[in-house]
Amino acid sequence: MTNLTSRSAIVTGGFSGMGFAIATALAKAGANVAVGSYVASPQAGRVDAAYYPGADEIERVRSALAAHGTKVHAAHLDVRDSALTNLFFAQAQAAVGQADILVNAAGTTAEQPVCGHSDELWDKIVDTNLTGAFRTTRAVLPGMIERGWGRIVNIGSTAASVGWKDNPAYCASKAGLLGLTRCVALEGAAHGVTCVMISPTWVETELMRRNVAQVVEREGKGRSAEELMDEFRKGNPQGRMMQPEEIAALAVFLCSDLAKGITMENIQITGGALW
Repeated sequence: MTNLTSRSAIVTGGFSGMGFAIATALAKAGANVAVGSYVASPQAGRVDAAYYPGADEIERVRSALAAHGTKVHAAHLDVRDSALTNLFFAQAQAAVGQADILVNAAGTTAEQPVCGHSDELWDKIVDTNLTGAFRTTRAVLPGMIERGWGRIVNIGSTAASVGWKDNPAYCASKAGLLGLTRCVALEGAAHGVTCVMISPTWVETELMRRNVAQVVEREGKGRSAEELMDEFRKGNPQGRMMQPEEIAALAVFLCSDLAKGITMENIQITGGALW
């Protein structure tokens, strides 16, 4: 029922997980879609839990989205770098049109308590999850205001309001993202621009699997990552784990004209869980 034909969207972190699910759902709804993710060499030596796609995945993502019949752009994007962010957005808008929709799904985390937490790791997580969303929003918000229509969806987390042991940078970044969401919503409200944060509990993605593997490695209690994921499933009141497509369905609705009155909100998808 949601028709986004003639709209153009940019999705960060769009090569995998929730970002790819949202980009796919937007394309199915008729939107032209540009997706960017940090493209890198194999994962060895990285301390965060993010999934970094290789260059060979650019064409896979482009082809998968193009199958829905809309314009597509897919490329490397580092939201921690203002110059690279601005370059990507210029190329994206040249390929798919002026951005009507922005989805900030790029994110990372790491299992590390405050004790022993390096500046480098803290900066990487906060710069990706929070400051990166600021950079991308800054790139598109003026045009949205000028044209009198825009939708910005930030992918947050229950971590914005509930602490999680050994994840101070992630929790701080998502709490900050909620503050940014509210300020952008107020800035755009009089100009037809909305800004909403979607805050899921655990969602079954590659980032989650890598994060759970870090938990298992850190706690060393003899259980496997799959066993811990099963504990999370059983601990949810619905007895399951949220799926990326559920987040995507809400994101697409929030990008429609039907949701023009929904702004400045933090919408949780939890299956009834507190975390």
